[in-house]
Amino acid sequence: MQYRVRTSGKVDSFKVPLPTSKSISNRVLILNALAYSPYKIDNLSDSDDTDVLLNVFNSNSNVFDIGAAGTSMRFLTAYLSRIVGEWVVTGSERMKQRPIAILVDALRKLGAEIEYTEKEGFPPLKITGVSLKGGELELAGDISSQYISAILMIAPCIEGGLTLKLTGEIISKPYIYLTLKLMEEFGVSTTWHDNAIKVPESIYKPRPYCVEGDWSAASYWYEMVALATEGSVIIESLYEKSPQGDSKVADLFSNIGVSTKFKDGYTILEKSSAIVSQFDYDFSDQPDLAQTFAVTCCALNIPFIFSGLQTLRIKESDRIYALIDELSKFGFVLATNGKDTLVWNGTKNQIEKENPINVNTYKDHRMAMAFAPLALKGFNVIIEDPMVVTKSYPKFWDHIKKCGFIIDSNY
Repeated sequence: MQYRVRTSGKVDSFKVPLPTSKSISNRVLILNALAYSPYKIDNLSDSDDTDVLLNVFNSNSNVFDIGAAGTSMRFLTAYLSRIVGEWVVTGSERMKQRPIAILVDALRKLGAEIEYTEKEGFPPLKITGVSLKGGELELAGDISSQYISAILMIAPCIEGGLTLKLTGEIISKPYIYLTLKLMEEFGVSTTWHDNAIKVPESIYKPRPYCVEGDWSAASYWYEMVALATEGSVIIESLYEKSPQGDSKVADLFSNIGVSTKFKDGYTILEKSSAIVSQFDYDFSDQPDLAQTFAVTCCALNIPFIFSGLQTLRIKESDRIYALIDELSKFGFVLATNGKDTLVWNGTKNQIEKENPINVNTYKDHRMAMAFAPLALKGFNVIIEDPMVVTKSYPKFWDHIKKCGFIIDSNY
């Protein structure tokens, strides 16, 4: 399937019922299960990733196919390692290419019994749930925060608790802080001093919970306002003082043409004249925003140097090279050190905007949502496999149509 995305260039005023936070939903589902809670979680995300976890907890099977849901793979690997039984966790072909050895090795040090059923170091996994023993565990701080969060959430349920020592540079700190904050809300106190996070053996307390809006999803609305010739957007259910690391998007977009106002429970995005001539940023703490900013800066002719992108290599796609390849179709010539940077010095190749430009989404929801707004700059955008957005924002296409976009399906 393909969607052609067209627009007049402006954004019509629209009150956006933003999806709720996938990051919070997925963590709260695990904590809710560890607390043996009788309470229903309100306002859960309707994303594919969250649906996967819900299906697992409602399943009578011991074999779980989590598709492309990387968060679910990592969280479930840790969670099931201490749940009595024999479990198999598998996923899509892309999931089978995403490494998980770091997490498996760490859990094995705690006594977990985990086997690889196909390729060593990669899913699928066969997990035999056993009692785990804590103490001290060391992990590199520059790995995916999902590995760290997966272990932290089960830490109170480990005999003797756990002291997790993070070595070297610690990236994605806001996601770790989010996990610890949610653990605290479920009754577990932790301490983080220097590079050591201490989690005592304790019991999670059941509690009702309501999930807030998703700041990662909000980033695409910031992009649309930035690229539009005129227009503003009102967003529902975002918290100004949110524990989500991606709430940083409001500050970052203040540098490239979008102001944010919080009023009467709504978040109002408006165009502003404040635009920098060069945008350099370390995305170590907000890696999921990198695609949004790469596309936006190119479209606004703002050269940039982005660093701290090492975890993008193991996401739904290799997002660094996906951005380089797809933005080149629009004439933007980007470069990388092959590890953790993405650079655009302003170099462009001449293209004909009216010619169709097919965007390969690589089964990556964020590629589809980051590139669709380029229609606001006059590009003839064709999004391949557009329904990948269901991974985190199932109503994305319906919502952007309500603010003036025209979506042609299989035109």
